[in-house]
Amino acid sequence: MSKFSRFLKKHPGLTWVLGFQIFRFFLLPFMGLMPQDGYYYMYGQHLSLSYFDHPGMIAYILRVFTDIFGQFIFVIKLADFTITSLTIFSFYKLASLFLSQEKLWRSMILVASSIFISILSFNSTPDVPLLLFWTLSVLCLYKAIFEQKKWFWILSGIAMGLAFDSKYTALLLQFGLLAFLVFSNKYRKLFLSPWLWFSLIISIAVTFPVWYWNYQNEFASFVFQSSERTSSISEFQVRPELFFGALGFQMFLLLPILFSVIIVFSFKYIKRALLKFKLPPQKTLFLLAFFVPTFVGFLLITPIYWVKLNWMMPAYITGIIIAGMFISKKLLKAQVIASIVFHLALTAQVLFYLVPIKSDDTWVGWKELSDEVKILQEKYPNTFIFSVDGYKTSAQLRFFLDQKIYAQNIVGLSAKQFDYLGDDVSLLEGKDALFIDSDKRFKNDLKKDNVHPSVPPKFTSITQLEPIFVNKGTNKERKFWIYLCKNYKASE
Repeated sequence: MSKFSRFLKKHPGLTWVLGFQIFRFFLLPFMGLMPQDGYYYMYGQHLSLSYFDHPGMIAYILRVFTDIFGQFIFVIKLADFTITSLTIFSFYKLASLFLSQEKLWRSMILVASSIFISILSFNSTPDVPLLLFWTLSVLCLYKAIFEQKKWFWILSGIAMGLAFDSKYTALLLQFGLLAFLVFSNKYRKLFLSPWLWFSLIISIAVTFPVWYWNYQNEFASFVFQSSERTSSISEFQVRPELFFGALGFQMFLLLPILFSVIIVFSFKYIKRALLKFKLPPQKTLFLLAFFVPTFVGFLLITPIYWVKLNWMMPAYITGIIIAGMFISKKLLKAQVIASIVFHLALTAQVLFYLVPIKSDDTWVGWKELSDEVKILQEKYPNTFIFSVDGYKTSAQLRFFLDQKIYAQNIVGLSAKQFDYLGDDVSLLEGKDALFIDSDKRFKNDLKKDNVHPSVPPKFTSITQLEPIFVNKGTNKERKFWIYLCKNYKASE
């Protein structure tokens, strides 16, 4: 028996962790390109200090992988899988500082079997690098605070800065650090330490590219991420369906067993703090400082604002470590069984597309659409292509056709990062265009009665062509309306 075999026998939890990751790896070649993949790949092809929707870390990662291994869907998925695997390893190093061997492997199985790890492994989003640098930040802060290793203050500052360069919600790392010090009788004295402030200054310095890009662009990204959400929250309209919807999505990300354990210990610790003014031990308090603000904070606003399913993901890094302290073998077994069932269902969906997805947020149909559009371009030469669905169709066609595809900025609408690519639409004056419009929930084969209202003023005439249908087997799964638009009027 090899040393590795003996190690697996001694640590059966590792077998489960490796099993889930090997399963995900072998599923990668069958995963199609999601709109987010295409969009952030486009980011990477137009390198910038930052971007309109988010900072650029996911773009830089995709650019490195595709430059090394080529412009393939598998390579984009491999980038997500690799970074998420590093997150799992970092989680192992972090959890080992708090848990016994048995509880450590329970927490490892919990994180490896979770649905949010599968989402991060298969789909390019800013959360992919965020979770890695969030985990590394907490790990370095532990070393700096509890083991008094001063160099880790520097490393934690770098990691927190890189987390912010991944996604703005990383600000909750600094908030969690300061909250821990405020509530910790033992470590509150660190407020007088220059190393703490040096770490925070470094974290700000590392985020300089994001701030400078926003300064150059009238703080467009910060305004986009804050103004609309602040306005919606300030209206304070209680909508119970938002709360239960958010709970449902979080239960999906963690699966019911783990989600229930997290709800129970959250209630337990918060109740004890509020009613008995009793705080947990220092190390548990440290974990809670990076869990409660994100998890409970977002949970509190769910009745008045739609909290996206990925916003709470960072909280689950330390939350699952705490869950590992409490979960029994019986519950862990039930969690694993539920996860296996889900992942088998996911495999069937990816391979056989059993349940139609009536949305543009799907991997199905984009390659087939691009093939049909290429034929249309041959029939109508010297036309440019655009769409008006935000970014999804345009980003996907850019990837598959490997040419400049325009978004809704063509018709004077805000088009997110497409507005910052430096395209001079005046050069298109007088040209004809192919307008692609996705019918997300199509019910028949008929043409559309009308065209998007922003399109006609920009062209002399518009003729609707035959729709493009994407088949899966004998079923028509997706439908795209096609319009030939004559004589583009850029100045109007």
